[in-house]
Amino acid sequence: MPALPLDTQSPLPAVLVGPLLRRLEPTRLVLWLVGSRALTLTLRLSTGGDIALDASRCQVIPVGSQAFIHLIDVNLDAALPCDVAIEYDLLITQADGTSSGIAEWAPHLMYGDAQQPNFVLRSRIDQLLHGSCRKPHHHAPDGLLCVDQLLATTPVAEQRPALLMMSGDQVYADDVAGPMLRAIHALIERLGLFGEHLDGAVVNDSAALYGHPASYYHRADLLPALSSNETLRERFFGGARKPIFTSSSADNHLVTFAEVMAMYLLVWSPTPWTLIAPQPPALTAPRKELYELEQVRIDAFKEGLGGVARVFAHLPCLMIFDDHDITDDWNLSAQWEETAYGHPFSKRIIGNALIAYMLCQGWGNNPDAFTALVDKTHALNARDGYLDSAAQDALISDLLRFQQWHYVLPTTPALVVLDTRTRRWRSEFNLKQPSGLLDWEALSELQQELLDHPSAIIVSPAPVFGVKLIETVQKVFSWCGYPLLVDAENWMAHRGAAQVILNIFRHSRTPGNYVILSGDVHYSFVYEVLIRHRTAGPRIWQITSSGIKNEFPPSLLEWFDRLNRWLYSPRSPLNWFTRRRRMQVVPHVPEHAQAGERLWNSAGIGQVFFNEQGQPQAIYQHNANGSPKTRMVAPSPD
Repeated sequence: MPALPLDTQSPLPAVLVGPLLRRLEPTRLVLWLVGSRALTLTLRLSTGGDIALDASRCQVIPVGSQAFIHLIDVNLDAALPCDVAIEYDLLITQADGTSSGIAEWAPHLMYGDAQQPNFVLRSRIDQLLHGSCRKPHHHAPDGLLCVDQLLATTPVAEQRPALLMMSGDQVYADDVAGPMLRAIHALIERLGLFGEHLDGAVVNDSAALYGHPASYYHRADLLPALSSNETLRERFFGGARKPIFTSSSADNHLVTFAEVMAMYLLVWSPTPWTLIAPQPPALTAPRKELYELEQVRIDAFKEGLGGVARVFAHLPCLMIFDDHDITDDWNLSAQWEETAYGHPFSKRIIGNALIAYMLCQGWGNNPDAFTALVDKTHALNARDGYLDSAAQDALISDLLRFQQWHYVLPTTPALVVLDTRTRRWRSEFNLKQPSGLLDWEALSELQQELLDHPSAIIVSPAPVFGVKLIETVQKVFSWCGYPLLVDAENWMAHRGAAQVILNIFRHSRTPGNYVILSGDVHYSFVYEVLIRHRTAGPRIWQITSSGIKNEFPPSLLEWFDRLNRWLYSPRSPLNWFTRRRRMQVVPHVPEHAQAGERLWNSAGIGQVFFNEQGQPQAIYQHNANGSPKTRMVAPSPD
């Protein structure tokens, strides 16, 4: 797709990002977009009739003087048909009474000669796409463009996937390239995104942060300089030392709400890029060299954004956060939480990312759960271009207590999406030890959701059944008191959480067929899991696809894969020292794999086809590098 022309002087386009199709049901349509002003919108469906999107159907949240989030939630009197293409349009009414449709204000969203985008409501989930971990400046191509190509070559409605499930790290708030941060600041200025006052930082407010010489690649220098905060200073953006803001690439960690919002706009749409012309800041020679390399990668990322936006306009997309949507190792241990939330500056950084996640991702998954919280965003009351600090901190405190990030879709099979970040089972004996990914109460609620379903699809950002060798390495580091050095976040890292989740799978009234969709790890694999000495089930498939635009270091993964096959083969006695010893884990071997490798290392997107019983009948990984899609083929147990 040709690049949209750059225009930094003319009036802003009416729509900056979107529309994104979010949770779609026969009697309810949820969409999301960002406009440069509060828009008067009408939804037109090919099934008949125009629907005026008044205040009861469209909430408008200002995030800048020229940036307005539109949360569109339409309840329909009559159910829409399933398994057929339904064309739709969003008409923008101008002050003079004229209106324009998507084909006029966003022609890049159309496939072929179409004049309107369309969507399909599937009567059952017979196939879906899934993936996680989309880092703009990674050298790998963007896996969402595989989805764009798939939709472009699938004109038959019945053959289209039911949905796209993005299972974590949709944005990287903690790992930002220099050119991306420069673009973020340019977009903040262009759109007048609201500023904020900063408590506990060296700089007093967002304007001082953006203009400070340390704003690029040296944000750790902007932390409190008091001797009492030296420990926090070492941990905050601390690289290998960990454990607060622990990404090894956190020198450009996003801080303000405006920065996080600008990031969302820049990774989901090509339009904002046409409004800015960022130039490199003053940098040292080594940083300038890094900036130039990152610029090449960001330029390649920008070129594909038209296709990404087209996907979002045609395919229902559901999301759940993982750590990088907020910050690396988010809530990994009780000690991490105590340190992060015990300082106003770190709490604000986490909270800003969480507000943006709610407005850009969380709300569209389950709007009913966020009614009160979204209402409170109006209390931010930007005055003189700055958010009200008291209201901002109060909203952040509410979000940190919120326990409804998870959701369940009433589909066939049932789709259960887990929040494995905010309801953690904290260690009672050692605050440094990794927390369980769900606490006992959340696990009990999960079991109730699963009762009496014949089959279920569970979305867990981290794999429930991961690579045993890697989990063992993480366990050793945890024993030594350094769980954050190796990101020891897996289901088996906490005895209580591991025992309960495995017992849920063995419960007689929970589903006979489970499919667990995961990401996080930056490689892809499929395991079939059987309970030893039981012939009646359940049958469990762990399907992991990661990343969309990220990959594991190839040589290191090759050695992990090889050693894991040697040490934890199905007949290895080492299996009896794991918490999964009552289960037999049978790895699927990727098609065309070399030397028996089980872990597939290629950016892309996963695709799963289901039979009538909710069992996967075909599993693919679409490779972003242009190579043919890879089918995961199950071997016979050794």
